Amino acid sequence: MKLKVIIHPAEEGGFWAEVPAIQGCATQGDTIEELLTNLYEAVEACLSVDLEDIELAQNDRVLEIAV
Repeated sequence: MKLKVIIHPAEEGGFWAEVPAIQGCATQGDTIEELLTNLYEAVEACLSVDLEDIELAQNDRVLEIAV
């Protein structure tokens, strides 16, 4: 999966970034390197789903796909 990320300079220094394809997915870092590390963690957290919190009917199935 490839995602476009918009990187902004932060007013207080450093950078912040948002992932437009994932609503509410944003992070920050003091350096570009730190920002990139935080971006990977943010995207993973935004896309992770805890199936224990989802009510499934008896005939429902969970399928994991890669895009």
